[in-house]
Amino acid sequence: MPPLPLKSLLRTDIASSGTTSLPLILVLGAIATVAYADHRVVSISLIYLYILPLTVGALFLRKELSYSLIAACILLHYFDSPRRIPLGIRILHDLSALVCFTFVLYVIQKYLAQREALAKAIGKQRDELVRDVNLAAQVQRLFLPTAKPAIGGMEIVGMMRPARGLSGDYYDYIPISDQKIQVVIADVSGKGIPAALLMSATAAAVQLEAGHEQSMQEIVRRLNSGIHTVSDEGVRYVTLILAQIDVKERRLHFINCGHNPALLLRCRTGGLSLLHSSGPPIGLFEGESYQLDSVELESGDLLVFYTDGVTEAEDASGEEFGMERLSDVVRRGSLCTAEQLMRDIFESSAGFSGENGFHDDVTILVARCNFDDLPSQAS
Repeated sequence: MPPLPLKSLLRTDIASSGTTSLPLILVLGAIATVAYADHRVVSISLIYLYILPLTVGALFLRKELSYSLIAACILLHYFDSPRRIPLGIRILHDLSALVCFTFVLYVIQKYLAQREALAKAIGKQRDELVRDVNLAAQVQRLFLPTAKPAIGGMEIVGMMRPARGLSGDYYDYIPISDQKIQVVIADVSGKGIPAALLMSATAAAVQLEAGHEQSMQEIVRRLNSGIHTVSDEGVRYVTLILAQIDVKERRLHFINCGHNPALLLRCRTGGLSLLHSSGPPIGLFEGESYQLDSVELESGDLLVFYTDGVTEAEDASGEEFGMERLSDVVRRGSLCTAEQLMRDIFESSAGFSGENGFHDDVTILVARCNFDDLPSQAS
């Protein structure tokens, strides 16, 4: 008959941790030490010292083996003790020790069983939560664009990298006509599930309101009213830029609602402009009005929209990536495609933070004006 493997003698959680022979050696060695001391000392019984190795054994060994060791300890004391006492007293003494040892081990085994049951319950809940979060993340991704927009004279790309499973960032590009397209980028205050839920509500509202020939100010006003209603009346809010690019007129119309300023790099002069906020975040105040701004665009100009996960990325010393480094990356990418510049911005911020990683969601949207590629009748 093949010998039993050592792992079969240990409790399941101990065996799975990789520890095998050491607990068994520790327990048997302690029992042998107590037995030797009990044999050498004649003046007093040392049987209750066996409780020490038995307690350790209950923590590491299987329940059946732990109870078997009680019997082994009682027999060692009965046959190995040199003391001469009446048989009845010896039996009574050993039986009292047996009851005491059994009770102590029972309490320990009961505690360990409850702890294992609690660990299993927590593990099951954790697995269910992970599945739910993964499912919610999949649903969130349905709100994001799946392909580049097909509009002549523009190259527009975007990406979103959540810091956790769920994200509080959102971006989209919504065609209005053959020559007009709306782009939106948003960042919900806070993190975790509440921010993700509000992001989903924002995305649904944007897709419902945008994409029509209507006033951008009216779109933002309706968004502000709707988000304010579902965000605990201003406890949570959303920073947002809604922009509309008119290829025919070569103009950008935009409303910045408390969001990070977008960057406009002029191809002809190399100048970099910031498209600052003109109002508070949406959902913060009821009945807020927002200013519509516009700038002229030229062929080769670059527009960069981003969330604060890019600029607030920190290195090991706690220094932030910041606007200055972002601006430098954009200037260096003046001749890049929108796809290349987007990738350069992300990689520069990620490289700056290094092993520290991103602590916030990162979203980048880049638009390059290629008006010179348009047919002459569209210019």
